[in-house]
Amino acid sequence: MVQAGGSAVAVPGYSVPSFALWNGDALPDLIVGEGGSGFAGKVRVYLNDGPAGAPLFSSFSYVQSQGADLVCSAGGCLGCFPRVAYWDGDALKDLLVGHADGTVKVFRNVGSDEAPTFDGGTLLEVGPAGAKVPINVGYRATPSVADWNNDGRKDLVSGGLDAKIHVFINEGTDAAPDFLSEMLLSDGGSDLLVPGDRSSPVILDLNGDGKKDLLSGNTDGQLLLYGNTGTDAAPSFSAYVFVEADGTPIDLADWPRSRPSVCDWTGDGYLDVLIGAGDGNVHLFQGLPEPATLALLAVGGLGVLARRRRRQSVL
Repeated sequence: MVQAGGSAVAVPGYSVPSFALWNGDALPDLIVGEGGSGFAGKVRVYLNDGPAGAPLFSSFSYVQSQGADLVCSAGGCLGCFPRVAYWDGDALKDLLVGHADGTVKVFRNVGSDEAPTFDGGTLLEVGPAGAKVPINVGYRATPSVADWNNDGRKDLVSGGLDAKIHVFINEGTDAAPDFLSEMLLSDGGSDLLVPGDRSSPVILDLNGDGKKDLLSGNTDGQLLLYGNTGTDAAPSFSAYVFVEADGTPIDLADWPRSRPSVCDWTGDGYLDVLIGAGDGNVHLFQGLPEPATLALLAVGGLGVLARRRRRQSVL
């Protein structure tokens, strides 16, 4: 597990980690959403004090909105689900935050790129002009940003309690996103449902074939990898494989609601995965140099090799 100040990072409620440049020093920092299960939803930033390639954290601060801690309305197993994004083309990092009630807000940076501070947040909307409504995936919004159809404009992809993958195609510009409709990923003519519910998607080429894939967490604390059987500009998914640890599927204790984020933790060019969970900790799985596979090395609590077995029907 990731540590800060010599102890495991432990937030109140459910952790939602990511690794992103925050303060302009060229060292990615740890951003962690917290809350749910009776705790307020907030967002922590652990600044990286280590040398390049060896992240080191000590204390944290809370992200600020309108001069106070940014707070989400928490519910059940989610407080804040934060993702750093350059949303509106002003070269200032913004914060996209999923909420327990299924809505998604963008908090725009009213400070600087090196010292972000945010406005009160705006609900993202979907629908035609004059008839827009707040985006709402039901409950437990887990948003991410991706260029889904390779048109150079950021799109929105979100999971939810319903196990579905909700896609909102940007029909505006990259600097002024405009979502006109919602699309649900399908699997053989019906909605794709992530086993165990509470989908938490990451969209990225994970097997080195040049096409974006789907990685998702779920209620049970597992990681499921869906290889793209379509094209990079028109993704399609069906069968999945479990990401394994030493031959056994990763399955965090109890029902932790695994919420993954893919990064390059050590700067070695290999993909690593951070997983947030109900224990409030941040679980790190480091990528190994194995061509065309997602190979992971668990650090901390698991301490074992994780490897995704190749399945011909998926790849």
